[in-house]
Amino acid sequence: MLTKAKGEEASAKELEEFKMIVSSQLTKDASAILLDPEYGLPAAKAKAQEAGLLLAYEKTGYDSTVPGRLPDLLPTCSVKNLKEAGADACKFLLYYDVDESDEINERKQVFIERIGSECQAENLPFFLELVSYDQNISDSQSKEYAMKKPGKVIKMMEKFSEERFNVDVLKVEVPVNMHYVEGYSQTDFVHTKEEAAKFFQEQAAAIHLPYIFLSAGVEAELFYETLRFAKAAGSTFNGVLCGRATWSAGVETFVKHGKEAAMTWMNEEGSKKIQQLNQVLKETATPVAL
Repeated sequence: MLTKAKGEEASAKELEEFKMIVSSQLTKDASAILLDPEYGLPAAKAKAQEAGLLLAYEKTGYDSTVPGRLPDLLPTCSVKNLKEAGADACKFLLYYDVDESDEINERKQVFIERIGSECQAENLPFFLELVSYDQNISDSQSKEYAMKKPGKVIKMMEKFSEERFNVDVLKVEVPVNMHYVEGYSQTDFVHTKEEAAKFFQEQAAAIHLPYIFLSAGVEAELFYETLRFAKAAGSTFNGVLCGRATWSAGVETFVKHGKEAAMTWMNEEGSKKIQQLNQVLKETATPVAL
């Protein structure tokens, strides 16, 4: 996002500095922060003392010239050194299409088994982030994909909640694209409210693991409304792990006006967004019984 706002490649120093601003100003209102070990370790030291730390294990992106969106690990990381860096949990992102070939999906499943075993050996909680896609649909925000999304999201959650993966928490998409739900759609909807509610119910019934929603970069107000809809539908989601919905508007301030202005924005506007989200979560999320 920094690179897009600047119109040129953001430097490592700029990435580290922006992450430090977010961490220092927003973690006082958050239970934890997710960072990457490549540019996020200075930010980890800047977080509020009581906030937890999740460190990402995946290499960013995937090779688009090879079928399957195959995952990869950061070459200089292990669960052991993530733990030594202060991680309270390991997070890994997996792109998964339940309708992909068995050859590709079996490779992905074995990959996750290895990470789960590694986390278990280090006694570090494993947060698995699952993002669905369709190998034959390039636009995941399209109407065509919105029709297929519920089944793909729910089936992949069922798969990776199996004990052999040793996952502690699933970080997942809501099962529908709310832009295509009756009453929320700016165009033709593909799901009535009743149908969408049923998908949230099926998602909740599909697994026994705690699960949290990712925001997928949607605007904050729509995300809040989605959480309220989920609760009313009977969803038992346990929280959220989101970033762009709370701090993305601060990127432009950082690029145009610098560090001090960005810190002020985070402390005022960013904190306000976190507090609003916290209030929505009090009304909608199901606490995990410890």
